[in-house]
Amino acid sequence: MTTIALLDYGAGNLHSLAKALGATGKVEIIADIADAVRAELLILPGVGAFGQAAGRIGPDRDTLRGALADGLPCIGICLGMQLLFDSSEESAGDGIGFIAGKVRRINAQRLPQMGWNTVDWPEDANSRRTTLRAPRLDVAYFANSFVGDPKDESAVVAWATHENDRFPSVVRKANAVGIQFHPEKSSAPGVEFLRSVAEEVLECR
Repeated sequence: MTTIALLDYGAGNLHSLAKALGATGKVEIIADIADAVRAELLILPGVGAFGQAAGRIGPDRDTLRGALADGLPCIGICLGMQLLFDSSEESAGDGIGFIAGKVRRINAQRLPQMGWNTVDWPEDANSRRTTLRAPRLDVAYFANSFVGDPKDESAVVAWATHENDRFPSVVRKANAVGIQFHPEKSSAPGVEFLRSVAEEVLECR
């Protein structure tokens, strides 16, 4: 059975993610990064502050980045996606730095963005270097005020727009996929999307 490490760095939403991924493999909530990177799939959960989470992973940042560079399958959700980047406007602290770029505040009047929003999959996605085979979601549940802004736009798999600000909603580099929305809160299609992404990155290892 596939071993899935749900990294506990003080963020919330661990148990709903564990439930959503239960059909994919054996999920363990792990706080020790050295143990977590030995799993077959690493999950970086969402909900929480960037600075606090960055501080928790700080001593093992190089370990995480090295494991991702070596091809460790990984899915970062909401805050977990943002931690894949270098830094954030939200608060001080260094991210994992696997995807070059910074996390910025959404340019909008109504923040945080809370609720359902459209996920925009580019028409040419199948011809792009960065893509996913997972079933696409038309809408998903978002809960965020900040978004990842990669230096290389080819890392972007899908987009979303809040008010007039368009931002990446799914990014990918190697076997690491960042998802800004919460698939585990996006009804049955969202859970299916999450499981499909997990299976895809596991196959690519």
